[in-house]
Amino acid sequence: MVKGIEIFCKNINEYLCVQGGETLSEIFSRIADRVGIKPICAKVNNKTEDLGYPVFAPKQVEYLDCTSPSGERVYVRSLCMIMSKAVRDLFPTLRLRIEHSVSGGYYTQLINAEGMAETPKPGDLDAIKARMEKIVAANVPFKRHERLTSDVVKMFEEAGLHDKAALLGASQDLYSVYYTLDDTPDSYYGNLAPSSGYIKHFNLLSFKEGALLMSINPKKPDEAKQPVEQEKMFAAFTDYVRLNRIVGLNNVADLNRAIADGKASMLINVAEAVHNQCFARIAEQITERYRQGGARVVLIAGPSSSGKTTSALRLSIQLLTNFLVPKKISLDDYFVNREDTPKDADGEYDYESLYALDLKQFNTDLNRLIAGEEVDMPTYDFPTGRRVYKGNKLKLGPNNILLIEGIHGLNPELTKSIPEDQKFRVYVSALTTISIDDHNWVPTTDNRLLRRIIRDHKYRGVSAQQTIARWQSVRRGEDKWIFPYQENADATFNSSLLFELAVMKNYAEPLLRSVPHSAPEYAEAFRLRALLNFFMPLEEKDVPSTSLLREFLGGSSFHY
Repeated sequence: MVKGIEIFCKNINEYLCVQGGETLSEIFSRIADRVGIKPICAKVNNKTEDLGYPVFAPKQVEYLDCTSPSGERVYVRSLCMIMSKAVRDLFPTLRLRIEHSVSGGYYTQLINAEGMAETPKPGDLDAIKARMEKIVAANVPFKRHERLTSDVVKMFEEAGLHDKAALLGASQDLYSVYYTLDDTPDSYYGNLAPSSGYIKHFNLLSFKEGALLMSINPKKPDEAKQPVEQEKMFAAFTDYVRLNRIVGLNNVADLNRAIADGKASMLINVAEAVHNQCFARIAEQITERYRQGGARVVLIAGPSSSGKTTSALRLSIQLLTNFLVPKKISLDDYFVNREDTPKDADGEYDYESLYALDLKQFNTDLNRLIAGEEVDMPTYDFPTGRRVYKGNKLKLGPNNILLIEGIHGLNPELTKSIPEDQKFRVYVSALTTISIDDHNWVPTTDNRLLRRIIRDHKYRGVSAQQTIARWQSVRRGEDKWIFPYQENADATFNSSLLFELAVMKNYAEPLLRSVPHSAPEYAEAFRLRALLNFFMPLEEKDVPSTSLLREFLGGSSFHY
């Protein structure tokens, strides 16, 4: 046995001498009193590993608890496997399907042998939760295995996990990783906790025709998250999930099969037609309110890389077909002078803050425009950091409507002096509805991050590493300034496209591979590569120039 291996532990900033083959968990037991956290996983040379990982060579190690992004993902995956086992134990003729994240949790359904969702009967969810709590109390280990893919596929088929078998069966990997919890096998694209005893805080609530699985609150790790109202978001998800079922795309294996069978053009056309239909429907709603004397101001908001810009342009075209002529205002032109910009916790200018805008002047100008007055519009000069006036006049005539795109559009404070009947709010987000398999979904934030990585590299010369490094700051801004107000929307537009991850794969993978192994951002780049690895690549040639995806790929017929 190799002895005397040195690893560097970032948690204590020291080298530790370990024996070859010691696991991360065994090593941590010697320094637990010096670290002050209960780790659920660790970064080894900037790649996330489970605590059963054996060390045979010098490594850099950083232990992570469930309050970290990587640790929270490990917690959620482990919780999902516990629920899957509980359902399997109690209802062997049903299977668990985890659809997507909504209302602060994960929407789950019980699926029968015919592939139909069954609404839980009274007492079913209480029984499942009680079984989950018993599994947690038993502290059952999650055992990691790696076997020939052909053998894993056969095992999944025998266990009734046909979605997972189909996905692995189409892969070109010789070996595949899977986990067992007692006698229950499962697979996840990421690590799990050492044992079920780590997953102490969760909740299971009745929700719609299924249940809402609430994971840990990383801000308060001694309790589960509380649900938040997201009725409009859920409706947008449900519409797209229903479409997925109709076109026969329940998961990535179905998408890959369609691409292999030469049906990609049909899928692209259907997805683009859905977007056209959505823009037309929203334009009709705006037009109807306008003709009743309201909706002179249309506010379009959404998180980073949701496709707000293309949505505004395509909505403008639909409004024109309804004989309404949009006039666009940029919120950026209402930035306060740079020295008056609020600062964040790090002392940097916080341009994402609502109060980086001159709200008083903005509301004054909007009210004057609605009243039919001519207004001298400002221009923000970014090099000098000051708002200037260049004689740009704007006046609303008959059939004119104001279109304003920006992250704060749903915040009542932005337009507090504008009468409610004069506003129509549109929320845009990429609500990814295609699942990897029954227990693995594609997080909406991952879809948006991949879009942003591609766009930032193509149009801004920013590397994938730089985009990933900034992403947590972007997400904090969204949590503060966007997500609390998304239910204020009059219409919600899902900008995701069924096929987009298959198309983005060709663009994103080389950029993700460019992130150096020595960089802290490598773990996230590796995780995103693992996600894209499930998708068969799809050429972009059939993606129309008007597609929202072109905002990120290039080749759009719109000018941004």
